[in-house]
Amino acid sequence: MLATLASATLTGVEGRSVTVEVHVADGLPGFSIVGLPDASCREARDRVRAAIVSSGASWPLRRITVNLAPGGLPKAGAGLDLPIALGVLQASGQLPAELPSIGAFGELGLDGGIRPVPGALPLADAVAGELVLVPVVDAQAATHVAGDRVRP
Repeated sequence: MLATLASATLTGVEGRSVTVEVHVADGLPGFSIVGLPDASCREARDRVRAAIVSSGASWPLRRITVNLAPGGLPKAGAGLDLPIALGVLQASGQLPAELPSIGAFGELGLDGGIRPVPGALPLADAVAGELVLVPVVDAQAATHVAGDRVRP
């Protein structure tokens, strides 16, 4: 099953749109992230898994592939944790497949908490979606550019 969410990454001080695609399939369990992620994005595998399990959801024992598009755009920081986790939950059937168009950014703690990320204003400006899910601490700044689409 495939889930697609909108997010963003920072290039300098500019927010750039990123599409997070999560595919969950039968096969040997594994978790890979492709699409030019930096070290902190690759570490998202561990943060996302721990956060999902700590939140009481089930980790799917299946093959999980995350694509961060566009492939030629370098992705940096931990702000893609939240959309990756939401995509894993949606693609594994733990969240409804018919959710509205959602954009998100935020770092996940191992306890499942959502932490703020640098650059909330340009990230919120770059994220597409009917709703934009952000860390509570970043919500006020995000509403300046994304208005009533923001949900902490």
